[in-house]
Amino acid sequence: MTQFNASTRILERFLALHPRKIDLSLGRIEALLEKLGSPHLNLPPVIHVAGTNGKGSTIAFMRSILESAGKSVHVFTSPHLVRFHERIRLAHPDGGRLVTEEVLAEAFAACEQANAGAPITVFEITTAAAFKLFADHKADYLLLEVGLGGRYDATNVITQPKASVITPISFDHPEFLGTTIDKIAGEKAGIIKAGCPLIIGYQSQEALDVLVREAEKLAAPMIIAGQDYAVHEEHGRYVYQDEQGLMDLPLPHLAGRHQLQNAAAAIATLRWIAPELPQMAFEHGLVRVQWPARLQQISQGELFKLIPKGAELWLDGGHNEAGAQVLAQAMREFKARQARPLALICGTLATKDTIGILRHFKGLADLVLAVPIAGEHHARSAADVVEAAHSAGLEAQACENVAHALQLIAARDWPIAPRILIGGSLYLAGDVLKANGSLPE
Repeated sequence: MTQFNASTRILERFLALHPRKIDLSLGRIEALLEKLGSPHLNLPPVIHVAGTNGKGSTIAFMRSILESAGKSVHVFTSPHLVRFHERIRLAHPDGGRLVTEEVLAEAFAACEQANAGAPITVFEITTAAAFKLFADHKADYLLLEVGLGGRYDATNVITQPKASVITPISFDHPEFLGTTIDKIAGEKAGIIKAGCPLIIGYQSQEALDVLVREAEKLAAPMIIAGQDYAVHEEHGRYVYQDEQGLMDLPLPHLAGRHQLQNAAAAIATLRWIAPELPQMAFEHGLVRVQWPARLQQISQGELFKLIPKGAELWLDGGHNEAGAQVLAQAMREFKARQARPLALICGTLATKDTIGILRHFKGLADLVLAVPIAGEHHARSAADVVEAAHSAGLEAQACENVAHALQLIAARDWPIAPRILIGGSLYLAGDVLKANGSLPE
């Protein structure tokens, strides 16, 4: 029995309310919210964030900057890594705190009672619970991440956000969003609201055309990455520039060149909607930011004890080809700074293009160790991941789990202590954090 029994039991009952895990629609959550007294109409100013990759990191940067300025911030993100409570962060004078078990269970129970057994997906009813909590607790801002897509996502009951943000768009969830970039972008563009500011992160031209067309149709003022703001690294500093001027800042605490772009979207958003924020807030925010399993270096814990002496251990939850591409680029940059062999421990879901993910590591990873993802019915077997790795031109072998993979790495004769990267799925990342004893806070 765990200390999270009450909320877990209610979540299990939620699973029985709808035959499908995902069924994009707004009707069911709108009906439930009305029964709850329409809490979504009584929220703090909302910054609504959609996109394929970088949503959570962009929100993490905004939260860190706002809290560094003394603002109180609610946060809603998904999915969680280890426990559901990570999805809901409530504002607190000393910085946001994950929702407590007692408060979460109470909100779940209220939603369950109001819903009265009506068909509704787990994401919809838990989003309603989050809105109830955000309405009941005061804050200066609510940072709200889209769950899937945008147009028919449960979070899109918000009609007048303070701003909408769309991070880079690429291929993911084609069974729900479409098989072309323009169709996927069209779904993401569903969060754009008439007259509400829109911040567009770095995009392919195809995605950008769709977003700009929709924003113009709705008379939504835009700030576009690469046109209205830009960033670069210079002499170990982070240089951001827009029409308001140039900011010389410390490099973001989150590793990887892609995080420079995510931080830029966060800064562009806050410079637009909260021009009173001091320079200090941006400086401290970039340094203090935390976002688990996004190119996170693990330097202690139970799994860390298994790696060879002097080796590095990194964890990332990227689970699509675009995420793998930026992750591989980060590994190349690491290698340029300090050459080490790279061992990739990989587990993926069957719904993902595993060959597409792994091909970015050809000529980069010296060895792929394939692992299953425990408890996930849609996970690929280790043997399937090995086959995908071979198809991508990589040496690979199957392992029972991550601990077994780390033991094999430790037993191998390396010319120099290796760099170890664990990736391929947020579910795998959650399992790693739990096994290592590194629960997100």
